[in-house]
Amino acid sequence: PYVIVCNHQASLDLMGMVEVIPDRCVPLAKKELKYMGTVGWACWLSGIIFIDRRRREDAINVISQTARTMRRENVR
Repeated sequence: PYVIVCNHQASLDLMGMVEVIPDRCVPLAKKELKYMGTVGWACWLSGIIFIDRRRREDAINVISQTARTMRRENVR
């Protein structure tokens, strides 16, 4: 398992990153993208994991749970 960290500057950059990331890789995105109309629907349907950056502990829990799942199932 591995993690790719990208610092995108705009919400639409995420759509471009989907083209270059390896197969079976699931990106994390800020929760606000979920509510951006068509972009939000596309992100949600593609399986992106949303992080609530305003609630630090919730974000840490989501990331920790994702890391545990990656290790347990040996997925990327």
